[in-house]
Amino acid sequence: MAAALIECMNRHMNDIAELERQLSDFDLSRRREALHALVSLVRQGKVSFPPESDVVNMHCHTFFSFNAYGYSPTALSWLAKRRGFRAVGIVDFDVLDGVEEFLEACALLEVRGAAGLETRVYIPEYGDKEINSPGEPGICYHIGIGFVSGQAPAEVAATLEGMRRRAAQRNQEIVARVNAFLDPVTVDYQRDVLPLSPADNPTERHIVQAYIQAVAQRCADPAGFWAEKLELPRPQVEEVMRDSAGFQNLVRSRLMKRGGVGYVPPSPAMFPTLEELNRLIHACGALSCCAWLDGFSETERDAAGWLSFQVANGAVALNIVPDRNWNVADESLRRQKIARLHEIITLADEFHLPILVGTEMNSFGQKLVDDFDAPALAPYRQHFLDGAYFVVGHTLLQRTLGLGFHSAWAVGHFPERPARNAFFTEVGRRAPAGARGETLLRSLGPSPSPQDILRALGA
Repeated sequence: MAAALIECMNRHMNDIAELERQLSDFDLSRRREALHALVSLVRQGKVSFPPESDVVNMHCHTFFSFNAYGYSPTALSWLAKRRGFRAVGIVDFDVLDGVEEFLEACALLEVRGAAGLETRVYIPEYGDKEINSPGEPGICYHIGIGFVSGQAPAEVAATLEGMRRRAAQRNQEIVARVNAFLDPVTVDYQRDVLPLSPADNPTERHIVQAYIQAVAQRCADPAGFWAEKLELPRPQVEEVMRDSAGFQNLVRSRLMKRGGVGYVPPSPAMFPTLEELNRLIHACGALSCCAWLDGFSETERDAAGWLSFQVANGAVALNIVPDRNWNVADESLRRQKIARLHEIITLADEFHLPILVGTEMNSFGQKLVDDFDAPALAPYRQHFLDGAYFVVGHTLLQRTLGLGFHSAWAVGHFPERPARNAFFTEVGRRAPAGARGETLLRSLGPSPSPQDILRALGA
């Protein structure tokens, strides 16, 4: 009897694991099929969720750009539910391909969610200064968050399409350069690289995967090939190759980052300007979000000046990747990074910028969620939760009633940003997660007052 019960439990767990793998299938219909099957198991009491805890990850790349774990938008929503995240957000490079899928999954699973994109922009005013893209003056990573659709209005659609197109052109130039260097092992962009991405938006990391696969298939001695091409001792290469993630990072750093044969030096023509990107973000009803690196660049050392410029140009939130701002081995560097982390959080308060944090998940070894119990982060746990509630509140009202942060309704009721921030944060905090919250807000009619909304959402 006991053996039969154990066999049944194992079979059941295997079925769940298989459905969870299917959540990241490249076929959207299979992802949806798996999600609905898992929800059915939840309703039957065969899958349970832990209570929510005070953790959030509002910066997760999906497989529509690159996720080191292979997660789709649907899989990330499920992950948040399975791990008890208070909220989760996706941010993909150059595309909005996962927005609707992610928000639909969050609604079904009753998860607080927000969706966005990240790209690099050119800022003429900082053309001679390093910002947050190391070694690349004038080039800046920037984020839009709080999108509710993957479709851009006609007047800005060309900006969104241009981002995808320019990313593809840059990828193909990288492949041409690396092909020449690694010859006779080469890859074909259409045949070998594009199939690694579900929607023809591969990144450098996909290109690395394609080369590693090509060498493994075509070389009798892959370690010897890489040792020669990377100009490293063979024993060192053999050692690194035992760690798949570490080896991919090594190949990327040696071939495609600054100083490598595949590195494509940036130029203003390769990216939209900050003004163009903010116009796209605003037209889509989303939020412009300044991306912070670590406070060491020429621009970020003048943190107050940089935030003042960003706010004047439309930024209403600040993104931080906390782990790289404290979790380093060198004690002296750690102290410096933590001091600058504390400085930027204090300044964000002064500039009324809600803080969004997350781990990215687009590089091997990154965590599923930040450790808010770490001494460097623990004092700011509520800042991080409130930042998540803020963008969730905006997303809920924009998605259900078109009354997001930049709407005439919101600006009319709350002309000053601090009061508007507080309102949307409170909506995100109070609203039932997922479809229940959306249904409740829609029941209030097309233009309820802020008081009506908060009263309906309760304490």
